[in-house]
Amino acid sequence: MRRAALAAALLLAAAPAAAQISADRIKADVKTLASDAFGGRGPGQPGEAKTVQFLSEQFGKAGLAPGGENGGWTQDVKLIRYDRGPVTMSARVGGATIPLVAGKDVTASSRILGETVLSGAPLVFAGYGIADPAIGWTGFAGADLNGKVAVLIANDPDFEAAAPGAFGGRTLVYAGRFGAKVEAAAKAGAVAVLVVHETAAASYPWSQVGNGDSVPTFGLDFGTVDAKPLGLRGWLHRDVAADLFKRAGLDFEKLKAAARDGAFKPVAIGNATLSTRFSTTATPFVSRNVVALLKGKAHPDETIIYGAHWDANGTGPADAKGDTIRNGAVDNATGTATLIEVARAFAAGPQPDRSILFIGYTAEEKGLLGAEWYAAKPLRPLETTVAVLNLDPHVVLGAARNLDLIGGGRTPLEADLKRIAAKHDLRVDDEANPEAGWYFRSDHFAFAKKGVPTVYFRAGRDLIDGGFAAGNKVADAYNERDYHQTTDEFDAGWSFAGAAQEATVAYEIGRELATSRRWPDWNDGVDFKTVRNRSAAARRP
Repeated sequence: MRRAALAAALLLAAAPAAAQISADRIKADVKTLASDAFGGRGPGQPGEAKTVQFLSEQFGKAGLAPGGENGGWTQDVKLIRYDRGPVTMSARVGGATIPLVAGKDVTASSRILGETVLSGAPLVFAGYGIADPAIGWTGFAGADLNGKVAVLIANDPDFEAAAPGAFGGRTLVYAGRFGAKVEAAAKAGAVAVLVVHETAAASYPWSQVGNGDSVPTFGLDFGTVDAKPLGLRGWLHRDVAADLFKRAGLDFEKLKAAARDGAFKPVAIGNATLSTRFSTTATPFVSRNVVALLKGKAHPDETIIYGAHWDANGTGPADAKGDTIRNGAVDNATGTATLIEVARAFAAGPQPDRSILFIGYTAEEKGLLGAEWYAAKPLRPLETTVAVLNLDPHVVLGAARNLDLIGGGRTPLEADLKRIAAKHDLRVDDEANPEAGWYFRSDHFAFAKKGVPTVYFRAGRDLIDGGFAAGNKVADAYNERDYHQTTDEFDAGWSFAGAAQEATVAYEIGRELATSRRWPDWNDGVDFKTVRNRSAAARRP
């Protein structure tokens, strides 16, 4: 521990005076944000008001100005909360009826208001649920899914393939995400979608989806109404799926392997059908992004954004010990506290030429909703937003020898990251688990889709004390036990040296951009580059 503390101290001592990042201040803010008094920071729950007030106060104390609407600290984000009632569900196959218990065998949600009812809807295995004609992947082509339940595999076809194929290897493509599969199957006519949950393919254990089954879901309220909302959508436990296939005379593993072929066609799961009934209510409400501004002196209309989501999963069903609060100490009190600390560093230093915006996003856990709202209704033009830096760590770690780059190969900003990290004796490694699709699972992605260059990295796992073995042990335990659970609680023994390393490098990248005339871009061949090019005339050299 002494060696790790010394390494962190040396790193920070090497940073510019204005960038004296304090691991102790980050720790203190995490302790506050993750306390029971904040109730898990659920959007629309009592903890939101405390969180918004705390962030506003910290930004104000640092010397920043309000950057929100009407001269205030916040931006209203219109959301809809969907609450689901008790579920009755069963499958029938080979003359037998198999009850399916929500939270144990299956998860269920719906965007149909009132009752969602299926009565004997046929079950169809539709492979990975991906259609991409550009690479010869036909997906649902030729299949009649109207009135049927599409059963799909998690991830994409290259995940378990022996060698990289049409999808470029183990790195998850966007079409392999749960939401993308649901959307594609709905367009193909399915009345319901169930994705088979396998821990490796999903990147998190069944306990995470099962324990959250009855938790409300959320959507953005842009004032439009889906004329034909999809009914049942959810996860199906792998063992339950394999049993249904077996009862229908099919082999789940063999069919899963066959689905890796682009010519695979959906097949009926014997005579299996699904029946369910449950109700859904919708409640509109307003949540808030928290926005602070450090105005630039030479080019105030050009903006660099630092962001972190302030929300966690709030209060919900009690665990075995009766705890109802999912405090979100790691996810994302740590990132939020790091955002505050980076803001302090900027405010304490010389005024930058370009403006810096610090945003605490709401409802990331519900689908990146706060960031999506800002990207759709930006407070400062996206055309002249220079770059977005995202602070969303996945574990709390001590001082390390490396940083993890998420979703690499997309932007020249990654070269800046590597150069600046090297100044602090840190190397930049590609993410260890690209199949988890983390690039699509955090707030920067809302901006990338709009063409704004982004870079997303985290504190690394190659710890000075213990190397990868020690770092991976912490990460694996957190993923299995604590991620989105009531046990994601503050630990007084945590070292935030890794968060301080991440914050220091993030600060220096932004400081360089804020004092230069550079306009970062995307690499050739990256789809976001085309989007960015449409607004090239708005950016002055």
